[in-house]
Amino acid sequence: MLDTKIEGATVVDGTGATGFRADVGITGEAIAAVGDLSREPAGTTLRASGLTLAPGFIDVHSHSDWRLWANRRAESKVRQGVTTEVVGNCGFSPAPVNPSFREDLRGFALYLPEGMDFSWQSVEEYLRRFDQGGCALNLIQLVGHGTLRIAAMGFARRKPSDRELAHMKRLVAESLEGGAWGISTGLIYAPGSYAETDEIIELATVAGRQRGFYASHIRGEGANLLDSVAEAIRVGREGELPVQVSHIKAAGRPHWGKVKDALALIDAARAEGLDVTADVYPYTASSTTLRTLLPGWALEGGVEAMLERLQDPAERARIRAEVEAGKRGEEDLVANAGWDGIMIAYAPGRREAEGRRLAEIARDLGVAPADAALDLILAGRGKACMILFQLDEADLRVALGHPHVMIGSDGSALATHGELGQGKPHPRSYGTFPRVLARYCRDERLLSVEQAVRKMTSLPAKKLGLKDRGVIRVGAKADLVAFNAKTVTDRATYAEPHQYAAGIEYVLVNGRLVIKGGEHTGSLPGRVLTPP
Repeated sequence: MLDTKIEGATVVDGTGATGFRADVGITGEAIAAVGDLSREPAGTTLRASGLTLAPGFIDVHSHSDWRLWANRRAESKVRQGVTTEVVGNCGFSPAPVNPSFREDLRGFALYLPEGMDFSWQSVEEYLRRFDQGGCALNLIQLVGHGTLRIAAMGFARRKPSDRELAHMKRLVAESLEGGAWGISTGLIYAPGSYAETDEIIELATVAGRQRGFYASHIRGEGANLLDSVAEAIRVGREGELPVQVSHIKAAGRPHWGKVKDALALIDAARAEGLDVTADVYPYTASSTTLRTLLPGWALEGGVEAMLERLQDPAERARIRAEVEAGKRGEEDLVANAGWDGIMIAYAPGRREAEGRRLAEIARDLGVAPADAALDLILAGRGKACMILFQLDEADLRVALGHPHVMIGSDGSALATHGELGQGKPHPRSYGTFPRVLARYCRDERLLSVEQAVRKMTSLPAKKLGLKDRGVIRVGAKADLVAFNAKTVTDRATYAEPHQYAAGIEYVLVNGRLVIKGGEHTGSLPGRVLTPP
């Protein structure tokens, strides 16, 4: 007898093939049958007439590794139909940890829930500790280059010594042996921004030897977009490993239209035989830490050293002048968005600023916008975050339509209650996948449902080497989502982001119901996945 039977759905199997009417039967963690199962008995039968049944969505670019410690139910993600998240992106991961630099890593983190004490040292130890607490969805961990650099040399703004580079290479090897699937970089963030390309290639080569891949928040997404994509491709070519260009975009009005050129570089690399792909989120605003506005040298020595500089009148004046002049190296976020285009998402110590634009805050206080920003960074001890309205809808549509671009939220698993429901975070944490299905499939018909589902399932599964997820077929893991294609929608907005998506009726992870009738069951069947 089947454990679970899903009856009467339109099955969109993840491959891009046209949907078809079928029942799906589950035994244990796996799909046991697809077809007419009307005569097959089952312990639980889910009526899915009028619903679309797809493989569970794979969020290929997420930062939930920090939030899941406090949100094992993964509320905002699993309610979108996400059943697997790739975490450790943009150079940030919670391991490895060098006790000598533990406080530097603690300062690097934006959010430290109970249990995230950095008492572990290796990725293997960290993942074992996390897995003990259970989770509503599956987790794939990357090791962050910024974290590696902190473990080897703190926030030193220089090239690593031969000894330090050897230490980082050893940590990469140990991390992949311990369960990491690859290495990520965040090349606009200190200390990752201090690295030259040769350093990254050295580390990526180690990951490539162990069948890992390279995911990069590239060095520049505005004026230096094309050079930065080319750098990521070079890392893949010389490091001999697959490349994932994170959240591809062209930031700032002067650079709009360049996404097609960036994708052309990816197409050329693929024609060369390289495995290069990208991901995108369906919004025209980005989000990051407010301290990212500062010149790279301001973070030398770590967050505490940065805070001391901001309290020193001479150092603060120098930082302020460089922020206003756009002297930020590869990426001038102020020029790309403008002070009117920067909204405060999270402001510890200054909660009244959340949801307001920096230009407006500055006018009310009678100060320059740069000073308002520096004060918010100080008040939040470096943990304040912002949303930047700097992207173009036409560029977004080009990326969404590209066959080798998948969907990644760049968000975290949040919840509408408690500490996780504070601030005005980017709505992508709640709405990414339903927004694609609602706006870009149903309403604007940019993509068919089959095309969109492929971008959320089999395309990232293929990239990751997941042979038993991302498709509906006999033998595959029963990670599934059933949604109403007529009503599915994102409800989260920039003004009111803490709202769960609508129209997601059932979500199963490893064969167990996590969402039933649109509500969370409390089940935690997910697990840390091991590399193939």
